[in-house]
Amino acid sequence: MSNIIVNPKTYSGRELETIFFRPLLTGPSAESLGIRILYNMPMPTVVQIWDNKQNVLTPFDQASGWSGGTKSTHYQKTIPMSRVKAENSFAASDYFSTVFEMITNRADVNMEDLSGTELEAAETELFRRAIAESIRMNMWLGDKDNTLNTSFNSFDGLLKIINTRVKSGEIATSSTNLSTMLNEMEIGELFSEVVSKANPRLKGLYAEGQVAFFVSPRIYALYQSYLDSAYGSASYQDCQTGRAQLAYHGFPVIEINLEPYIGESELSEDFIIFTDRRNLALAVNTADSPGSEIRMWYNPDEMENRQRAVFAIGCEVLDEELVSAYIDAQ
Repeated sequence: MSNIIVNPKTYSGRELETIFFRPLLTGPSAESLGIRILYNMPMPTVVQIWDNKQNVLTPFDQASGWSGGTKSTHYQKTIPMSRVKAENSFAASDYFSTVFEMITNRADVNMEDLSGTELEAAETELFRRAIAESIRMNMWLGDKDNTLNTSFNSFDGLLKIINTRVKSGEIATSSTNLSTMLNEMEIGELFSEVVSKANPRLKGLYAEGQVAFFVSPRIYALYQSYLDSAYGSASYQDCQTGRAQLAYHGFPVIEINLEPYIGESELSEDFIIFTDRRNLALAVNTADSPGSEIRMWYNPDEMENRQRAVFAIGCEVLDEELVSAYIDAQ
């Protein structure tokens, strides 16, 4: 077998969705992002939000006629979309070794008969993983105007959006001195305060099981230490087997690891975001964005394998009232 991969591959149209992006943005891959994923909604991507009336019951025997009163309040939020490209390149020999290793690690592969399909699937998976991690980092650290020195400038990410709206007062349930609070309060007390100060509309969503904490690694570690010191024999078992998912009073505590890049930016390294998962939305579009495609090819002049993806992407906080954000002001 040659130690270079030279067959070009291009995904566009339906193949772009079924082979590449839909596996990336559904199932466990989407769940690992922890938020709402909107794929191939018509552009511009507009999310409809209905705020139902609080009391729709009236006596049946009252005077005839319609008693529905005013209609339900309707909001809508447009998710700003940016056309982006993802590019990657490998020295030919390194690329072959990486792809070959992915194939050999599978138990169902016949090493005596590696077809082009096997190589194509491995190449696709390699690039899919790279794009998934890049989407995750940009989704949180993106700064299109590069005002916060994040080095991710494809589109504005959730931390910049939240940081800006906390400072402007659009997110009313917030604190801008998290470091001070951590010095004065135990992490359990801080989580309790975040929950108790949440907007009543967010509290009304607790029963649906989608409300969660999104926290930085240090906050996550502090909460682990708090659990270890507070809960005796249960902690003894946890120290041996680990914890699959931390939770506070039933709310999942999701660690968002953005190191080392967040430390190099002007964003707060520590943060606590308490909201409904569905309120943080990531939109990806490959259907209505001109020129959307995935290409993988070998460049003989440079002796390297190259990969490129073109698509549209953006993220948004849909309803600021449903967010409790504790950060350090920037």
